[in-house]
Amino acid sequence: MGGVVGRDESHKALMQETKFEAKIIEAVRKREAQGSSMKSFNSIILKFPKIDESFRKCKTTFEEFVNEDGNGSIEPQELKRCFRKLETKFTDEEIDDLFEACDINEDMRIKFNEFIVLLCLVYLLKEYPTAEQDKSQRGMPNLEATFETLVDTFVFLDKNRDGYVSRNEMVHAINETTAGERSSGRIAMKRFEEMDWDKNGMVNFKEFLFAFTHWVGIEDMDDEEGEGNM
Repeated sequence: MGGVVGRDESHKALMQETKFEAKIIEAVRKREAQGSSMKSFNSIILKFPKIDESFRKCKTTFEEFVNEDGNGSIEPQELKRCFRKLETKFTDEEIDDLFEACDINEDMRIKFNEFIVLLCLVYLLKEYPTAEQDKSQRGMPNLEATFETLVDTFVFLDKNRDGYVSRNEMVHAINETTAGERSSGRIAMKRFEEMDWDKNGMVNFKEFLFAFTHWVGIEDMDDEEGEGNM
C-alpha cells in the first residue's frame, strides 16, 4: 500500500513552482489536513450534473464583464473591475497572479472555463468564505458549495496529502470503485492523462480544476457559444 500513496520527490524536484503556485499548494495541504468526505470516485461522478448546473448559473456573472467590449472573454483590467464589483479583497498583484495562472492559452484573455478555475482558486486562497455577506455580494448562489466539492474531490484523490495527485493515486482511487474490472486501469490512466496536461507525472490543483471543467462539459459550452457568435 505504501507504494501506491508514497511521495515522488524526483518528479516534484522537476516542477518549477512560482511563488503563487507554491501559495496554492500550501492552501491545498492545509485543507487536506481536514480529510475528505468523498467515499469513491463514483460518488464524485454522480455530482457532475449538479456541478455543471452550478457553473452555468455563474455564466451570467461572467457575461456582465465580457460584454464590456463584446470579445467573449475577460482581459486583465476587466478582471480587476470584476473583483471590485464582487467585493473580493485581493491586491492588484494577486489578481495579476490569478490571471496569469488561469490564462492557459497565454492570450491575455480569460474564457469561461478559465474564469471558473480562477474563482475556485479564489475560494481556496480565501481559506473558505469567512463572511456570509460574501455569498450575497458575489451573486453566485451555491457556488461556494460547488467549489468545496471540487476541493474535497482533490483531497480524496491525493492520498498522501502532499498537494499533488500522482498516477498511482489516481489508479488507486479508481480501483477503490471498480475493483476487479479489467477496464479500471485504462479508465484511471485516461482520467490522469486528461489532468496531467504538462505531462510531468504529477497533477496540481489547477490542472485538476481544468480537467474537471472539461469532464462536466464547460468547454463544450464555450464552443457552442463561440459558434453562435461567428
